[in-house]
Amino acid sequence: MIECSRGSVGDALPKVQCPNHPDALLVEDYRAGDMICPECGLVVGDRVIDVGSEWRTFSNEKATKDPSRVGDAQNPLLNGGDLTTMISKGTGAASFDEFGNSKYQNRRTMSSSDRAMLNAFKEISTMADRINLPRNIIDRTNNLFKQVYEQKSLKGRSNDAIASACLYIACRQEGVPRTFKEICAVSRISKKEIGRCFKLILKALETSVDLITTGDFMSRFCSNLGLPKQVQMAATYIARKAVELDLVPGRSPISVAAAAIYMASQASAEKKTQKEIGDIAGVADVTIRQSYRLIYPRAADLFPPDFKFDTPVDKLPQL
Repeated sequence: MIECSRGSVGDALPKVQCPNHPDALLVEDYRAGDMICPECGLVVGDRVIDVGSEWRTFSNEKATKDPSRVGDAQNPLLNGGDLTTMISKGTGAASFDEFGNSKYQNRRTMSSSDRAMLNAFKEISTMADRINLPRNIIDRTNNLFKQVYEQKSLKGRSNDAIASACLYIACRQEGVPRTFKEICAVSRISKKEIGRCFKLILKALETSVDLITTGDFMSRFCSNLGLPKQVQMAATYIARKAVELDLVPGRSPISVAAAAIYMASQASAEKKTQKEIGDIAGVADVTIRQSYRLIYPRAADLFPPDFKFDTPVDKLPQL
C-alpha cells in the first residue's frame, strides 16, 4: 500500500506501509528488492530501487580509480534528484559522423544553479568537518542554503558568505551554537560579512533563533581548557548568578562565560590565565578583565555553597 505524504521540501513523497499494520517498521530484503511487514509477512512493496552507491567509498582512500560506477547517492536537494546521465567523449571512428561531429551528445548537463548549490554543499561539508559538526547540522545547513538560493533574496552576496551564515544559524537551531569567530576561522569570509548575511537570512526566511546563553559555551570551553567537572559547574553557577543579579548588563554571553571560568579557575587548584581562556573563547584579554571587574565585587555571593576553595575569595586577583 502506497500513500503520498508531504515532505519537508514541499514535494509529495511516496510512503509505503502495510494496510493491516500501518505503524509497523517495514523490513527491506535487499536481495529480492522487497519491503516486508514484520507483523504479518505481507510483501507491501517489490522491486525496490536502491538509490545508494554500488560500492562503498572512503574519503581517506588514495586510490586513483573510483569504484562507484553508478555515481553518488540520490540528492533530493538538487533538481531532478541528481539523476543524470553523462556520455563520455568517443574515441573510435564509429563515434563520429561524416562531418566529424560526435554522434552521441549529452542532452542534459548539470544546470548552473545545481552546480552552484553543489559547490556550496561541498564548502559547507568542509567547514563542518573542520569544527567536528555532526551530519544533522550539515543537512540543516544544506536545506537553509537551498531555501535562500531559490528565493534569490540575497542577490549580490557570495555563496560562501551565505553558506557560512547558514552554518551559524543551523548550529544555533540545533542547540550547539558556535561563535562568529569560530565560523570565520573555518571559512574565507570576514566576520562582518557573515553577520550581515545572518540578519538578511533570518529576515528572508522569516525564521528566528534562540538567544545564546553562557551555558551554551561553558562545557566546551572548560573541556578544551582541561578543567575538572567541579570548576566547570562552579563557572556555570557564577555566570548564571551574575546574569540573575544583573551584574553584567550589555555584555555578551561569551565574555561573561570567559570571566566566570577565569574566576572559578583562580579559586581552584587548576588556575588558568586570561590569555589561555581568551584563546579558547575567542575573546581579548581586556574583554575578560572588563567583565571580571563587574562581577568581582560580588564574588562571595556568586560561588556555589559546596565549592571547595583552594584560594579564598578575598585572595582572588583584583585586576
